[in-house]
Amino acid sequence: MSAPTSTAAAPVTGPPPEATPPEARKKQPIGLFLLFGTEMWERFSYYGMRAILVLYLIDTKMGGAGWPKTYASRLYGWYTGLVYLTPLAGGYLADKFIGTHRSLIIGGLIIACGHFSLAMHSMPTFYAGLVLIILGTGFFKPNVSTMVGQLYTQGDPRRDAGFTIFYMGINLGAFLGTFICGYLGESPQWGWHYGFGAAGVGMVCGLAMYVLGKRKYLGAIGEVPMARAGGAAAAANAAPLTREERDRVAAIFITAFFVIFFWLAFEQAGSSMNIFAAERTARTFFGYTIPASWFQNINPLAILVFGPAFATMWVRLGARGKEPSTPVKMATGLLLLGGGFVFMVIGGRISDGGKLAGPIWLSLAYLFHTWGELCLSPVGLSLVTKLAPVKFASLLMGTWFLANFCANLAGGYVAALVEKVERGEVFRLLGGEADFFLMFVVSSVLAATVLLLLTPQLKKLMHGRG
Repeated sequence: MSAPTSTAAAPVTGPPPEATPPEARKKQPIGLFLLFGTEMWERFSYYGMRAILVLYLIDTKMGGAGWPKTYASRLYGWYTGLVYLTPLAGGYLADKFIGTHRSLIIGGLIIACGHFSLAMHSMPTFYAGLVLIILGTGFFKPNVSTMVGQLYTQGDPRRDAGFTIFYMGINLGAFLGTFICGYLGESPQWGWHYGFGAAGVGMVCGLAMYVLGKRKYLGAIGEVPMARAGGAAAAANAAPLTREERDRVAAIFITAFFVIFFWLAFEQAGSSMNIFAAERTARTFFGYTIPASWFQNINPLAILVFGPAFATMWVRLGARGKEPSTPVKMATGLLLLGGGFVFMVIGGRISDGGKLAGPIWLSLAYLFHTWGELCLSPVGLSLVTKLAPVKFASLLMGTWFLANFCANLAGGYVAALVEKVERGEVFRLLGGEADFFLMFVVSSVLAATVLLLLTPQLKKLMHGRG
């Protein structure tokens, strides 16, 4: 199903159900797959760069920055945090002034410039590149997700499955980016700056795909900001929020709080778990040493394998009236995340004696984290588009990503404590690095328990949309 090609005075949020043949409503809108590809390339650039950032900062042998692990983890936390803070401003600008379409183009251009700046051999251009990526992501990230939501009418049963498909695009990009940028960056024949440059090429590919396909597959979606909409949309934009709308906004903020606990632990993938792969994991097989960054590819690869199964599961459970509510799905994700860190605790115990841990422990951790992510992240994006008042759609998507800012920033500072925890200077239970990963087991399980207890009240606040 193609979006209409004529420009409209009001923002397009998907065709009315009665205008769509019943057989077409069983299929996903074709515009979803354009946004799938656009986000895939943007995530190629982001995760490809993220996979080698800390390794570059601590490297002393291949032209890296030679930083202590503590400083590298903190910078990683600030960078990955700020790329989720700027979407708050980007969402506001899209809603009020420029629309989601223009915001995507502006953001993509700035991100590409940032990655190419990282590819230059100097620390000033390195810092400039980080700043540009942070700013560009603010324009890009909340609005591509909002445009996915605009493909569906309220109550469309395809929405959660559509976001899971979209999420597969994110992880296909993450897989390819980590594989290619990780190989180039960690290879003595190429080097870190080739890895950063490859990330920039990925962003250019995504931007070109979007510009060439937008008019045909998305029509007027995203071109008119809500503040400039005419007719009924303008009246809705000017009207104050109803009590039901305020309840739904409150539900977004409450669930976003629990998302912080998930991403704080999950984002150890690029910092403490990445260093664990480089220094404490056996990586040599048949004479070939696997790049440490490649272990992060288990996550996107598992999402590509299991994503369709989760999407199908939600649709089938929904058809039978047995689909769990979004808070229950998210609590399940937290429990699976905590289970994954149990394997990291085991790997930490093994490696604390100076012996390299087998790759199975890191691999199982990433697998459980992936299952948890599939229960929490795509349905969380879908939840925001279902609950947010239309006039604040992009702004509240940016607010949702604010939880990722808090989580990533805190996660970087927590990762910087790993050596102190190893030495028993913070606390001592099992001893060594096992204690560090045990923190995430406890925090994830506790957060899941509280979220389950709050689920009945959250369902009331969602008014049937969760």
